[in-house]
This record gives sequence, structure tokens and C-alpha cells, in this order.
Amino acid sequence: MRGHKDFIPELDFVIELDGRVIGNIMYTKARLVDESGEEKEILTFGPVSIAPEFQRKGYGKKLIEYSFEQAATLGYDVVVIFGSPANYVSCGFKSCKKYNICMENGKYPAAMLVKELVPNVLDGRKWFYYESPVMAVNAEEAQKYDDTLEKIEKKHLPSQEEFYIMSHSFVE
Repeated sequence: MRGHKDFIPELDFVIELDGRVIGNIMYTKARLVDESGEEKEILTFGPVSIAPEFQRKGYGKKLIEYSFEQAATLGYDVVVIFGSPANYVSCGFKSCKKYNICMENGKYPAAMLVKELVPNVLDGRKWFYYESPVMAVNAEEAQKYDDTLEKIEKKHLPSQEEFYIMSHSFVE
């Protein structure tokens, strides 16, 4: 990801506690295209992660809010992500439907969330969201990488099922 042209090194942050890295966030460029073909460069982030023993303690929110401040100083005004609304509405994210931002197929996924870094920058027109090609994970390459790591038991967590449901559900 860090080698891709859409990666934004100025928005690659870690959070430390007592000299230990406990989380990180990384941003890439994405874009919105309206029905007339006008494009708007925006941001998306991911991964954002916090070490399990520090989750649900406000560290992720601090990291996200700090990154928003930095993104705004760089001139960015909109962030679109895919995530569980329960995790992100407290950071100011709203449903993509409220901003009339949809996928290329015209659907509004329940897991697609929008944050305006500059209030009222989105004017209500219909926008189609396009993420960076860096987000397309090649399953074969990912498996090759995984094979180089220490073997651990693969788990399927309830949050994974929740995200699957949200990302395959649509707002009308």
C-alpha cells in the first residue's frame, strides 16, 4: 500500500502509549464522480487498527480525529469509508445516502459512511464513489504473504459477520 501512488504518507500515523505502538491509520486517495462526469478527489482510510487490549478505550477515536485535523490542513474535505456504523458515527460519519453518494451500480451500502471535514462541502448532487485500485486485494498474493508468517489459528469473529451483513445491505 505504501508504494502505491494513491497512498498519502502525510496521513500515515501510529498511536503510542508508554513508548509502545498500539495502533495505526493509513489513508489513500479516492474519488467521487457526479452524473455530469465532474470529479472530486477525496480520502479513504484503512486499515485503522488498535491492539486488542486497547480497543474500546478511545484510542482509535483519538487517532481518527487527529488524522481528520491533519487531512483538513492538507486541503482534503471529505472521507468515505466502509465500516460498521456503530464504530464510526461517534466520529461524525453519516450514511452515504444522506450525502447522495453511491457505488458505481447506484446502490447505497449500509456500511458506506461519509464524513465531511468541511461542513456542507457536499451539495446534494448524486456522486458515485471510486476507491483506489490499491484497495483491490489479490487473494493469491495475500495467501503467499500469509504463508510467510507464523501459523496461528484462524478465527472468525462476530464483527466479521456483522461487517459482511452491513456491506451487503443497502439503504433505499
